[in-house]
Amino acid sequence: MITAIACGVGSVIGSGIFKKPGLMATQLGSPGLLILVWIVAGFTTLFGALSIAEISGMFRDPGGQYVYFNKGYNRFVGYLYGWATFIVIQTGSIASIAYVFADSLGYFVAFPRLPAAWEQWCIHIPLIGAMTPFKFLGLKLTTVGLIAFLTTINYLGVKLGSTIVVIFSTLKVAIIVAIVVLVCTLGHGSLANLTQSATGLGTGEAGSSSVFLMVIMAMAGAFWAYDGWINVTYMSGEIKNVQRTLPRAMAIAVSTVVGIYVLVNLAYIYIVPVAEMARKYKEAQATGGSYIVAIDVAGSFLGKWGGAAIAIAIMISTFGAVNGTTMMSARIYFAMARERLFFRKVGEVHPRFHTPGNSLLLQGTWASVLVLSGTFDQLTDMLIFVTWIFYALAAASVFTLRKRMPDAPRPYRVWGYPATTILFIAFASIYIVFTLYTDILNYRSGTSPLINSLMGLVWVALGIPGYLWWSLTSKPEPRPCPTPSEVL
Repeated sequence: MITAIACGVGSVIGSGIFKKPGLMATQLGSPGLLILVWIVAGFTTLFGALSIAEISGMFRDPGGQYVYFNKGYNRFVGYLYGWATFIVIQTGSIASIAYVFADSLGYFVAFPRLPAAWEQWCIHIPLIGAMTPFKFLGLKLTTVGLIAFLTTINYLGVKLGSTIVVIFSTLKVAIIVAIVVLVCTLGHGSLANLTQSATGLGTGEAGSSSVFLMVIMAMAGAFWAYDGWINVTYMSGEIKNVQRTLPRAMAIAVSTVVGIYVLVNLAYIYIVPVAEMARKYKEAQATGGSYIVAIDVAGSFLGKWGGAAIAIAIMISTFGAVNGTTMMSARIYFAMARERLFFRKVGEVHPRFHTPGNSLLLQGTWASVLVLSGTFDQLTDMLIFVTWIFYALAAASVFTLRKRMPDAPRPYRVWGYPATTILFIAFASIYIVFTLYTDILNYRSGTSPLINSLMGLVWVALGIPGYLWWSLTSKPEPRPCPTPSEVL
């Protein structure tokens, strides 16, 4: 139970709580709206977790949502989700979070860079945009090194990876709580900041003054910070007493993160007014840099050492998130291969370490390719868009499974059903539509070189020929699907 909760918290808390508040302050211009967005996004995430927890309690097969889609819809939908997690969602998450780790390491180390002509070279994709594989190559190679290291750790054993998850999940929560406590005791801030809005801001990147559009745009940053809550379901085949443990672990993990995020944002605003956050973020963007509110906050009680302290905190946080995601996601491709809908070798358990070794290696290799393909923002925008399409489908499968399997044991039933599930699906649908809309606007205005959401859909669509091949040439084995040792 403790490890399952740690896996959930560890997969969620990564870079978003450090990197996104500045952008969100620029979009909203109001401390009240900023806190509201974090709360609404948190409760939306919680509703999703509560909904999918019902399904996770019904099955103990390894593979999480991949299995749920197979049961709630059909093999094709299950395969498409599994393919999407491999090609975009989970590998993209590993790549982007590891990228932030390397970027924070850059606070202490100067990464080598190629000549400008090499960095500007790009691969053009018709109707979608361009990718720049050689830009910030030193940073990207460091990112690949972290992915390789954590892939190796998880290859060598489930218990070793789980121990790292518990340790780093505890550390990152302790660091964030320490920031809040130190702000309250040593920070030089003002309670007035919690009610003072910025003037001339909150218009959003699309140029609209609509509060609704502002909130929807800012939701993207909050959803990125909350993403990862589903990861623990991928290890359902390795959790003891899964029908009871998994739903509780998901609900506790998400609720914990919501509380932490709201508190830390209140601490940010107490020290740095929203207007100052927005101004500094815009200045950093104009010079090609990045602005992290937490550095200013730490500087209020640590002085010149504040930047170094926050860089270390981000490295600890992202290290744990990459490890947790690496450990749990490989179980999806493992389950697909056992169903004969993926490369057969990926479905093998390592004879000595009892881990899905080939699945881990394939995942790490493709995540490294994604690192080299683009930038941090391209990766996060692409994977979040695709992720929320499948989150909405997963929540909707609560209804399909109640119809298809009405008498199946359900140790946990969705709290507030059907309202919580319907609200989650509605929020997810609104987010998907407006993300596509703003991506197209940003591409047409020249502020983005790539329509990231469409790029994500293209990657997913590339898996359809694979489904046709595997489904026609092989059938799932009738024998039980082995799993690594139960450790959670």
